[in-house]
Amino acid sequence: MPAPERKGRLPMRALGLLAALAVAAAVIAGVAQHGTSARIAENQQRDALAVLHSVLPASAHDNDLLADVMVAIDGELLGSDTPHRIYRARLGGAPAGVVMEVTARGGYGGPLELLVGILADGRVSAVRILAHKETPGIGDGVERRDWISQFDGRSLTNPPPEDWLVKRDGGSFDQMTGATISPRAVVKGVYNALLYFRKHQHDIFAAPAAQ
Repeated sequence: MPAPERKGRLPMRALGLLAALAVAAAVIAGVAQHGTSARIAENQQRDALAVLHSVLPASAHDNDLLADVMVAIDGELLGSDTPHRIYRARLGGAPAGVVMEVTARGGYGGPLELLVGILADGRVSAVRILAHKETPGIGDGVERRDWISQFDGRSLTNPPPEDWLVKRDGGSFDQMTGATISPRAVVKGVYNALLYFRKHQHDIFAAPAAQ
């Protein structure tokens, strides 16, 4: 039976994350004016950085993540043909990691929008769900910190590629009681993000920042 349609609904936490990142492009593109406009811009920048630092700690870089961003399109590995932002972290001028926007296709209610932090050595620093349309009590558990944190420290070799599946499919990742479809989508989305990073790591850090 197809999933019931839930038009326009996003969980409040995910909506806040998505909104904070949506203003990031405006923050890096414009110069804050004096007075109230300056304070608004500062607040937007702070909120956007808080979202990015939720997947890649501030201690991991010394550059401005909001200014050091590129845009990529890869329908296969990034999940859609729409532009995805990749925020580049550097420490002492050397690549330290990235925060990538990724679309995980195949969720119970449709695609899930992810934020995936990847360290320069190819390990996942953290994953967060930016937006989804999963049914409450069925697929929305992928937002829970105790579930999503199982990706922390994982890589393309930990576990090996054949184990990047939920346990019900013979893999290494927990699904949730009564819900397998959404976890499957997230596992595949994170794995594809790691593949993209491995394939394009040099180009990611060499590309000019988006204007």
